[in-house]
Amino acid sequence: MGKDVVLAEGERLDDLLTHQLHIIQSREVFSFSMDAVLLARFAAVPPRGRILDLCSGNGVIPLLLTTRTKAVIDAVEIQPRLADMARRSVAANGLEERIKVYEGDLRDFHKQRGHGIYDVVTVNPPYMPAGTGDQNENEHFAMARHERKGTLDDIVAACARLVRTGGRVAMVHRPARLAEIMETMRKWKLEPKRMRFVHPSAESEANMVLIEAVRDAKPELRMLPPLIVYNEQRQYNEELMRIYYGEQAASAAAKETGK
Repeated sequence: MGKDVVLAEGERLDDLLTHQLHIIQSREVFSFSMDAVLLARFAAVPPRGRILDLCSGNGVIPLLLTTRTKAVIDAVEIQPRLADMARRSVAANGLEERIKVYEGDLRDFHKQRGHGIYDVVTVNPPYMPAGTGDQNENEHFAMARHERKGTLDDIVAACARLVRTGGRVAMVHRPARLAEIMETMRKWKLEPKRMRFVHPSAESEANMVLIEAVRDAKPELRMLPPLIVYNEQRQYNEELMRIYYGEQAASAAAKETGK
């Protein structure tokens, strides 16, 4: 840990279970979940350079990306409370030289930072269009789940403006919107290059899709093997164990299950 952590009422400090990283969370706002962890592992990142995380929430993806790259990482979050939590998490981990958190609207961020300056952009956007689903939920949850501050088109357009030619944009979303995602990416000259479906179990339909596109690239899409979350014993599969807990934990789990 970098500094002493001051928590607001209702907040807690959670262990990210890797590289001694911790993150501030609260039940009153949207906490990160598996989709963010998988995106942070899926995105192809350079050893150095500039990375941008949009819809950053409490900053979990930038924190996790620091374990894979020495790049400078910017994060954009529109909700003031979440942006503040992200900044304090960055400081708590002593990563102020690596991560900078901006409170603002991703639709205007290019006006502040410029066009095409990032090597990689990651984004874990709201999955549901505005006006769908539960309209009476907590405002923080509603903004995290629904496209209240930008449509899918707005979000992809922001990615396209901010990533350099040949740079990568990595997104996690719902498979039900895959056709719309690919159409929108191509509209903004982001060519899908890698895709992976995530299934709760081997018998289940996919409930997440990880997709990576390259700015101004030629068509050629690689479909990666599906990622299965749970095995027959309803425990994390070895790959999930490795993603969450590292090689040692995955090896120990494999021995216990007789693999």
